[in-house]
Amino acid sequence: MQHTIILSLSLAAFWLANSGHNTALMLSLGAISITIVVYIAHRMDVVDHEAQPLHLTLKIPGYYAWLIKEIIVANLLVVKHIWLGNKSISPGFTTVTASQKTDIGKVIYANSITLTPGTVTVNLQGDQFMVHALLRESIKNLESGEMDRRVTQLEN
Repeated sequence: MQHTIILSLSLAAFWLANSGHNTALMLSLGAISITIVVYIAHRMDVVDHEAQPLHLTLKIPGYYAWLIKEIIVANLLVVKHIWLGNKSISPGFTTVTASQKTDIGKVIYANSITLTPGTVTVNLQGDQFMVHALLRESIKNLESGEMDRRVTQLEN
């Protein structure tokens, strides 16, 4: 029930922020729309702790700040190697073991790898991620476990 209420309030805030109209007709149409969306989401059984990971709310800004820094550093590294030419690029595959216990933790880790320029998660089976990287440096960074450790801290 808590997740349904939070979904309703989130949709209402989003609708009000984007609508800009507060006449009785528009507010009632917005309420009807939100009711229909919440009903459909509830029938689809997608309103749960995984769809709304409230436990991440306080920790996610710090993780995003770190991830944005990593994305910028990886961008600069990829640009540097593109300017240096094909001989400086050393693509390869590696398998990384995830220490996350929940599905959402694994998804955050896999997406964080893919968001970082020069790396992409191509397969996920259990706790094993197959990752393609343009540079061996990127593989070494992943194998150091810093991203895995931060996602595990986020999930706990």
